[in-house]
Amino acid sequence: MEINVLFIGDVVGEPGIRIVEMLLPNFKKEYKIDFCIANGENLADGKGITPETAKRLFNAGVNVITTGNHVWDKIQQARDFIINEPNVLRPLNYPKGTYGKGYVIYNLQNGKGKIAVVNLQGRVFLYPIDCPFRAMEMALAKISKETKIIIVDMHADATAEKMAMGWYLDGRVSAVVGTHTHIPTADARILPNGTAYITDVGMTGPYDSVIGMEKRASILRFLYQTPHKYEVAQNDVKFSGVFISIDAQTGKALKIENIIYPEFNKTINEGALQNASTNNQWEENI
Repeated sequence: MEINVLFIGDVVGEPGIRIVEMLLPNFKKEYKIDFCIANGENLADGKGITPETAKRLFNAGVNVITTGNHVWDKIQQARDFIINEPNVLRPLNYPKGTYGKGYVIYNLQNGKGKIAVVNLQGRVFLYPIDCPFRAMEMALAKISKETKIIIVDMHADATAEKMAMGWYLDGRVSAVVGTHTHIPTADARILPNGTAYITDVGMTGPYDSVIGMEKRASILRFLYQTPHKYEVAQNDVKFSGVFISIDAQTGKALKIENIIYPEFNKTINEGALQNASTNNQWEENI
């Protein structure tokens, strides 16, 4: 028996939520999905999560929402929700006593057993929290007694840290899926001992942007090294995820496939190119 899992990359703001609501039912039907995970740390205006935005993903067909370092950005609205909602995770390796849950074991429908979802956060270029490798080791000792089907969201900035986690867990979990950097990578594969791996599943949101945010403010921050308000972009919205098929008996991955819809354009839009070349839109009056 196979378990089909869909993991949706970082859902950014209202554009990301809307495309999930629009496309997820069809994807679940096309791929015969048994279980759906989405990273939701950027649901609320691009940074953070709120009960309202999380419930929209659940209503669209998502079973578990993972997060990352931005999970705390709307904490005034989300604190009680994160404490009480078992299917919204924060990274497991925050210090002991941090509220919320770092993993969940979920009962699949139709007697297909249990699936575990673990949320980890890297430390390179991010907060110096507890070690994700050691935290995962402790969690595995408990989880493996209940199920062999284990999906890990490795939310990290450094490619090397994500890859190291993939190799560290190869053969002991079903999949290690990288999130956080919002750009889909081309390395989706099954590692030698049966763990599906991808460095970054990509962003579900607007790609006419700088990782989901309006281009102008993002570029000005780099040009002048001064604060500029981030706003969620609106155009070229894409659904980005991975489909993973897993052997229910062994927990080993059988297949991993990128899903990006609509696909990226492969040709130059001459009109947009001409406009960009004739307008110096990045300069700011100072």
